[in-house]
Amino acid sequence: MDVITPKRLRITLKTFRALVFISLLLLVFFSTILLSIVLYAKWQGPPSLSVPQSTIIYASDGTKIGELHNGQKRYWVDISHISKHVLQATIAIEDRSFYEHNGFDYKRIAGAALADLKAMAKVQGASTITQQYARNLFLKHEKTWQRKASEALYTIRLEQNYSKDRILEGYLNTIYYGHGVYGIEAAANYYFGKSSSDLTLAEAAMLAGIPKGPSLYSPYLNEEKAKQRQQMILKTMQEEGYITEKQLEAALASRLVYKTKTETAQKGIAPYFQDAMISELGDILGLDAQAIQTQGLKIYTTLDADMQKLAEDIVGDSISESSDIQASFVAIEPKTGYVKAVIGGRNYDESPFNRATQAKRQPGSTIKPLLYYAAVMNGFTPSTEMKSEPTSFSYDDGKAKYKPSNYNDYYANDFITMLQAIALSDNIYAVKTHMFIGMEELVKTGKLFGLSTVIKENPSAALGTSPVRLIEMVNAYGMLGNGGKKIEPTFVTKIEDTAGNVIYQSERAKEQILDEKAAFVTTHMMKGMFDTSLNDYTSVTGHSIADSLTRDYAGKSGTTSSDSWMIGLAPQVAVGVWTGYDKGKTINLVQERGYAKEIWSTFMEEALDDQSVKAFSPPDGVVGVYINPASGKLATKGCPEKRLTYFIEGTEPTEYCKEHMNEGNSSEEKQLDQQEKESWFDKFKWWD
Repeated sequence: MDVITPKRLRITLKTFRALVFISLLLLVFFSTILLSIVLYAKWQGPPSLSVPQSTIIYASDGTKIGELHNGQKRYWVDISHISKHVLQATIAIEDRSFYEHNGFDYKRIAGAALADLKAMAKVQGASTITQQYARNLFLKHEKTWQRKASEALYTIRLEQNYSKDRILEGYLNTIYYGHGVYGIEAAANYYFGKSSSDLTLAEAAMLAGIPKGPSLYSPYLNEEKAKQRQQMILKTMQEEGYITEKQLEAALASRLVYKTKTETAQKGIAPYFQDAMISELGDILGLDAQAIQTQGLKIYTTLDADMQKLAEDIVGDSISESSDIQASFVAIEPKTGYVKAVIGGRNYDESPFNRATQAKRQPGSTIKPLLYYAAVMNGFTPSTEMKSEPTSFSYDDGKAKYKPSNYNDYYANDFITMLQAIALSDNIYAVKTHMFIGMEELVKTGKLFGLSTVIKENPSAALGTSPVRLIEMVNAYGMLGNGGKKIEPTFVTKIEDTAGNVIYQSERAKEQILDEKAAFVTTHMMKGMFDTSLNDYTSVTGHSIADSLTRDYAGKSGTTSSDSWMIGLAPQVAVGVWTGYDKGKTINLVQERGYAKEIWSTFMEEALDDQSVKAFSPPDGVVGVYINPASGKLATKGCPEKRLTYFIEGTEPTEYCKEHMNEGNSSEEKQLDQQEKESWFDKFKWWD
């Protein structure tokens, strides 16, 4: 047993006194700092609560195309004129101890830190209403320690110089409720056609849920998610003692009647483009919609105002007013990825849902250029032949079968080349290619081209059954057309703050993603859909618009029961058009199936009318030869069709077409050629 000697006791007492002294010094030190901050905040006086400045948006030529927060949807209302349900719902969901804390909720901060630590990611916020108000009014939203320190100081200044009611009043009058609407008074009018003082409990809970994510919880954009959040807020209000169980049940059962949207945010031209642009800024800068629209920024975009107006006019003129079909449109510059025009629907006022950037639809045969690029990378050439005939494919170790069909059940019942297959959109050839190179190749290729949705590894994926976004497909075609360099859909080139400082500048990626030679060979084959000399057992898919085109384009169309696609490009611009019904209705009218091609061809011709004709330039390592497209062999003088076709050097055909030569055309030779082809395909075990 240890014995505490007098000497050890003296040492222990000295250590204890030293620790107490140091603790007192630290307490005095931190108390002094804290008192100094509070006194400094008091000395600084009340911060200005002035209305934030407007954010101005410019087109690519520098002309102003829109102004966000221009005062037409912002009304300041005294807290006494705001429904108590709004006050209670907001506090319940945003800051339950608002009236108790001094601007910071230390318990929530600790809880959020613990949750983030467990998840090893930012999963929970702890900002109080005062902190949010300070951030929205005075600060940039970059994620730096300097910004956090400034936010803390502004929070203290607000708490030291304004009452809680005044802070809550300011918060509710400046918060963003979506659709260009700021403040509770404007929101009450926009969504329910009434003053904020007249909002019911159910209406107040619905509005209180929107600021968390206006694009996610707006009942106009996603009523299901908005309703779920409203229900959560109502239950929280009941738990906090703001409402009774009876009031909760009544509110949950209440049917909300929204105001007909006769007015929308003042966005100038291209509202769908501006929505997508704001979404992009949120991703690249970490800014929320409110910060973007209230910080007095100057946003320079990629929009070509002339192309945008032309696209809108053509879509409006091409589709019958009596038709309920929807449409979307995207134009991208292949060299840069700059988005030049966007249409997300036929009427933004009626539906702000952006079908160009948000909707995922089955692309049909427009996926085939990606498949054939993968095939070229795996040894196929434009002359590679396979048989077009009704075929049943076995997969999943023989447990499943897939039997696709060609459009109208037309088949060559003979061998066709890849050049013909893409021009005629032969489905049998596509699935055979998909199965032969390995279904995983298309999956990998989709990722390589930047598709965010994963292509499923099944036989039907070759025919575009895995949903994709229009803007990503147009971007993928742009990559083929620019020689395989990486591009991403880009809406913003530069952002300046109120002082004129550049806070963001886009950078053009020059990374080579695709094989340049394979990309060019694929792009050149895509010109075949407009070449009627390739008509065979059926017409090329672009035959209906071929006569209206005055220059060379590369493209591909696609159809499903509910979708009609046309995507194509010239060196200057890649354009995609989708038409179809949002859900629950198929395209049955022949006229409606032709809208996408009509819109695309009209736009391409008019948009490029004043520009010089440019061609896709073949890179080093490819060679062009004239072939008979039916046989894939070198054309002779006797061949009825000769087409200049490009091959990766070393893969071009070396044998001349015998079919139209005066000699060497015996029936025995033809029969031998046919037997050789048949025996080559005997190795394929996965189709009957």
